[in-house]
Amino acid sequence: MSAPSSAPSDPVGSAAAENDFLAPDAGQKPPGPTPSQSRFQVDLVAEAAGATEDKSPSSDASTTVPSSDKATPGAPPDGGDPGAGGEEAKGRFRVVNFADPTGAGSAASPEAAPAEGLQNGDTVMSETSLHSSTGGQHHYHYDTHTNTYYLRTFGHNTIDAVPNIDFYRQTAAPLGEKLIRPTLSELHDELDKEPFEDGFANGDELTPAEEAAAKEAAESKGVVKFGWIKGVLVRCMLNIWGVMLFIRMPWIVGQAGIALSCLIVAMATVVTTITGLSTSAIATNGFVRGGGAYYLISRSLGPEFGGSIGLIFAFANAVAVAMYVVGFAETVVDLLAGADAIMTDADNDVRIIGTITVILLLGISVAGMEWEAKAQIFLLIVLITAIINYFIGSFIPVKSKESLGFFGYDGAIMWENMGPDFRGETFFSIFSIFFPAATGILAGANISGDLADPQMAIPKGTLLAILITGIVYLGVAVSAGSCIVRDASGKINDTVSSQFMMNCTDAACKFGYDFSSCKQEKCSYGLQNSFQIMSFVSGFGPIISAGIFSATLSSALASLVSAPKVFQALCKDNIYPGLSMFAKGYGKNNEPLRGYILTFIIALAFILIAKLNIIAPIISNFFLASYALINFSVFHASLANSPGWRPSFKYYNMWVSLAGAVLCCMVMFVINWWAALLTNVIVLGLYIYVSYKKPDVNWGSSTQALTYHQALTHTLHLSGVEDHIKNFRPQCLVMTGYPNSRPALLDLVYSFTKNVGLMICGHVRTGYRRPNFKDLATDQARYQRWLLKNETKAFYTPVFAEDMRQGSQYLLQAAGLGRLKPNTLVLGFKNDWRDGDMMNVETYISMIHDSFDFQFGAVILRLQEGLDVSHIQGQDDLLSSQEKSSGMKDVIVSIDTSKDSDGDSSKLSSKATSLQNSPAIQKDDDDDGKATTQPLLKKDKKSPTVPLNVSDQRLLEASQQFRKKQGKGTVDVWWLFDDGGLTLLIPYLLTNKKRWKDCKIRVFIGGKINRIDHDRRAMATLLSKFRIDFSDITVLGDINTKPKKEHVSAFEEMIEPYRLKEDDMEQEAAERLKNSEPWRITDNELELYRAKTNRQIRLNELLKEHSNTANLIVMSLPLARKGAVSSSLYMAWLEVLSKDLPPILLVRGNHQSVLTFYS
Repeated sequence: MSAPSSAPSDPVGSAAAENDFLAPDAGQKPPGPTPSQSRFQVDLVAEAAGATEDKSPSSDASTTVPSSDKATPGAPPDGGDPGAGGEEAKGRFRVVNFADPTGAGSAASPEAAPAEGLQNGDTVMSETSLHSSTGGQHHYHYDTHTNTYYLRTFGHNTIDAVPNIDFYRQTAAPLGEKLIRPTLSELHDELDKEPFEDGFANGDELTPAEEAAAKEAAESKGVVKFGWIKGVLVRCMLNIWGVMLFIRMPWIVGQAGIALSCLIVAMATVVTTITGLSTSAIATNGFVRGGGAYYLISRSLGPEFGGSIGLIFAFANAVAVAMYVVGFAETVVDLLAGADAIMTDADNDVRIIGTITVILLLGISVAGMEWEAKAQIFLLIVLITAIINYFIGSFIPVKSKESLGFFGYDGAIMWENMGPDFRGETFFSIFSIFFPAATGILAGANISGDLADPQMAIPKGTLLAILITGIVYLGVAVSAGSCIVRDASGKINDTVSSQFMMNCTDAACKFGYDFSSCKQEKCSYGLQNSFQIMSFVSGFGPIISAGIFSATLSSALASLVSAPKVFQALCKDNIYPGLSMFAKGYGKNNEPLRGYILTFIIALAFILIAKLNIIAPIISNFFLASYALINFSVFHASLANSPGWRPSFKYYNMWVSLAGAVLCCMVMFVINWWAALLTNVIVLGLYIYVSYKKPDVNWGSSTQALTYHQALTHTLHLSGVEDHIKNFRPQCLVMTGYPNSRPALLDLVYSFTKNVGLMICGHVRTGYRRPNFKDLATDQARYQRWLLKNETKAFYTPVFAEDMRQGSQYLLQAAGLGRLKPNTLVLGFKNDWRDGDMMNVETYISMIHDSFDFQFGAVILRLQEGLDVSHIQGQDDLLSSQEKSSGMKDVIVSIDTSKDSDGDSSKLSSKATSLQNSPAIQKDDDDDGKATTQPLLKKDKKSPTVPLNVSDQRLLEASQQFRKKQGKGTVDVWWLFDDGGLTLLIPYLLTNKKRWKDCKIRVFIGGKINRIDHDRRAMATLLSKFRIDFSDITVLGDINTKPKKEHVSAFEEMIEPYRLKEDDMEQEAAERLKNSEPWRITDNELELYRAKTNRQIRLNELLKEHSNTANLIVMSLPLARKGAVSSSLYMAWLEVLSKDLPPILLVRGNHQSVLTFYS
């Protein structure tokens, strides 16, 4: 990237700088550092010492850079004459991007500098020295032509870069080199911290195709690039002036009359002009690469539209080659027939001549763009000569031509031809015949990659071509209608005798001719009857034939070049993976030779048909579909109001573009309704295919911008509407930790939020001495991608916090946006609560209390096997090298990592907060990732497979259970306490999903033995009013029966280690212990809540009795009063209530109604 540069010069004291400061380092200085040595090279620059009294040795020494009095033995002391500041220089290090390749000047390697002076390429001066040492005098200057672009900005010695176009480039294109500005981390981070590796700004990442293009662009030398005249204007004019101009234009005037012919030309020109304006707008909204219409549409509307249009546009161009070649061949065959030189028969002659022609054209194209451009110029000269030849001929009346219907310009002829005279045609059928003559406006844009400046060339060339060709078409229409009559017999004897002069009313009568016989029998001449009338009118007939040849061959040549170029661009983007072989280019101009061969084969196949009456309308429709989408792109981009949409071409309007798109669609159906339908079906089919394939590209399309715009508008609109019970949906903040570390929790919650409510995967990261926020952002993007690949519609939101509770409070307060905020906290059950630090239990229970304080509902999922699978198989093997976090070194890893914790769903582990216990990252981005734990089961080929122990095997199987279809079974709802209906709503939503639809809801409620039937009927009535189907209602009259003694004693044994036992110690000691260990259970508390404890034990017995075979149990979560019930006792309640059961979901709403039976 380095280019030769001269050293920055300082006129004042540069010699002194060289002698005083470079000499001592001469031995260390290498002959010439290479750019690969360091991202930032060090440059010793001499700066005039300004106000020296501001520069104390301490300020300069603050970053241990040698000041002049230390580095240079002969330097005067700082207390020298202030007036001599202009003569004295002070050696300063300046960080610049590139080394001087010559080794001359003042470049030195970082190794030559004092080691501690240049930490991480940051500025080497302290804040005080930066501001004081310049002394406010800026009388030095720089050589701004060097590529050391980290200038001393505004007098400060800093690596902060001034604005530069090279920072904004995507690739190392021939236009200039891609430079990387200093990152925020390099400017902002502490000096003892490693700077982050360079990254691209949002959306600047290059696709493999773009990288390849950049590489080719950097390698190619002597590439042929065209200006706007040769590249766009000539090409467009040749493509627009087709066979129609010479063969069909006079016939159109004969049928439609001058007025309607001009209207037809005007209508076609309006469509092409609007499209031209839209093309100009898109082409000037950023740098345009090769690919023409495909590139413009795909980068504006995205790969779905671009991919579908690109394919049919390339195909249409390929078939257009055949159409134009057959047009040429037919003209040649007509000439041969005139000379009586037919080889076999007309059709076979067309095939023979067409095949020879297309082979010659292929040769010209493959020879290279320069030859093709030269051929185009020659053909244009022939074409313009033919047009001029016609106009000259029209002003020279010749007696011999009068019998053919040509009398020269005359008002009577013009007036007679002004109105229509349709014979077997209609206005729209004539329009459909003419319109293909107006297509071809994208011929210049199609070779956008071969233009020197596409942004200037495409608008100027395209619009000028439309204007010139439109004027010529109008000129030919008016001219032909003003000097040629509609019918002529070609017989010299059809003159009018003087006695019949009174009865003759035709314009020809004025000139002494009577062509009235043409009304009885068909004549061969005149506007209506002869396609070759322009040859007769012109000054020299053969030039018109040459013009026809020129028009057909130039259009064929332009299409033969356009098709492979567009197809190559499409293949490079890898939208259709099977076509990637056609992306390869050859030679200095990157010619798509494979594309040429394919285009040749397609063209040859259609030439052999020799009848293109069926395929021609399809081609026109394909072109029109492209025009419609280009117009729609401009409308869409303007509607999306993206800040990135700012074309330098200002003469466009979004509504005009929309009208243009509608017009194009209308014209498609006018030309041929079935071809239009076919085109739309093909575009739709390709669109669906590309949408389904989801190519991995991000072009910042207007579709993305509009999606954002609509999401923002709807979110704001939603915030202005009050919530209503009927619209309540559970919006869950699920404390999953890394999303793939607790698959069962993720899958179950997703089962009832999918397409119903919001799901946010919360993750609190703790235990970091110094939070690495860049890592957090990287992880956020990575796991969001993982969720999308896993087809889980959820958001991943990680936060750094001192501890779990603080982190969960952050999430409870800040997660979500407007009305899209969570209202339900979902946790995994803390299976290992008895094994670790009891303060973790205190934190866990506090999180449940916090959720109620924030008016959230709370849901806890318990699986007997556990939830957290992140410890299974060594995570380091599965973290690919580039995915490994640079923050690992900042993590506390000196904690026992032997056992995993299902503790709180957001923890990596209460004991292991290291990233070594982070979940598996998929090794290969191409993995499907359908199964949540697939990455955990997939081992790197090199690492030996670790056999799983029995408990881990069971854990893995259990973690998958909510992914499978649930067979015929039950979801048992133990709705013991009315929490607003959330306990009932969740199972209802669950059984509505495909996986759970075979499960029946059974409802269990508490009641009195003497009122069981009454309670059952009351509940049945309530459920039917809620319109919730159920299979059974069970009223439990024996909830308050005392539990079995062995269960009570087992409970007491479980809580024994957590009791305070204040009766066995002094009151002061007991209070002190309770303060330091607030989770301790007091005797008073245990006695006070004895009945509640017994109820939990009894409920567990009933659950085992009634719901032991259920697929899922959903049960009211028991509440504990904050500050009254210790966390250990509450945890013990949850433990005893839910142990040894199928999967159980403990649910407690926020006691606001979420169900209603009102309409």
